[in-house]
Amino acid sequence: MSEIQRVAVLGLGTMGAGIAQVAAMSGHQVTVLEASQDRIDAGLAALTDFLDGGVVRDKITRSQRDETLSRVHAVTDVAELAGSDLVIEAVTERADVKRELLARVADVVAEDALIVTNTSALSVTDLASGVPHPGRFAGLHFFNPAPLMKVVEVVRALQTDEAVVERLVTFVDSVGKKPVVVKDRPGFLVNYLLMPYLNDVITEYDGDLANAEDIDTAMRLGLGYKLGPLELLDLIGLDVHNHATHSAYEATLDPRFAPPPLLRQMVAAGYHGNKNGHGFRTTQEEA
Repeated sequence: MSEIQRVAVLGLGTMGAGIAQVAAMSGHQVTVLEASQDRIDAGLAALTDFLDGGVVRDKITRSQRDETLSRVHAVTDVAELAGSDLVIEAVTERADVKRELLARVADVVAEDALIVTNTSALSVTDLASGVPHPGRFAGLHFFNPAPLMKVVEVVRALQTDEAVVERLVTFVDSVGKKPVVVKDRPGFLVNYLLMPYLNDVITEYDGDLANAEDIDTAMRLGLGYKLGPLELLDLIGLDVHNHATHSAYEATLDPRFAPPPLLRQMVAAGYHGNKNGHGFRTTQEEA
């Protein structure tokens, strides 16, 4: 099979923009699909701001910033993805939305084009079943923020051809990330281990084991983590963690994945963490 050169990204939200940046910075031509011009404008503005921040911090040069933006082309017509070698889906975590979009994309790209999902919570095997030639389908799970996080999980669905896994590992290497090949199970590898840990922290915080700042300080300094667990939850998004852990619980019936009552209450109250300024390390401690 040929080398991956032309990459398509479905969605220009936080994850889609980050993945597009990673691919474009490594020299790939990237076509991003969004539902409207307004969403394109917002996504490109966020991508530009992120790159500008890198220039200010001397992480990238002005030339690298300009070259990266020149390689990203945003469209609203799925037909413009026809020449893509690799399609990376990064839209909302709803199986029906993903299936419908993936089916439309599969109709326009070549039969040997690779199609992957960046889902963190849904079954890759289930999504593959709705795509013609499912052997070319897999998971490619980037972590947020994609430009900064080094690991990418290459998720092998039951249908995925081994040659496809090998091509994806090569692609991940080519964009400067570390590939880790994992099975398709709820949470894959990182989140499978992470979600019960975060749920336990929420439960102990709700039980007044310690305040939020002390919990984070203890875990950062005691275990060498860059972020404390409650800081991490605010960064991930409480709504995102609630959805992911609930999906894992439904798939496994493992009580370790059941969303804690406080998490459900906070999400119901509109507390989503850093994205809206209400989370464990903001509203909860200021109240």
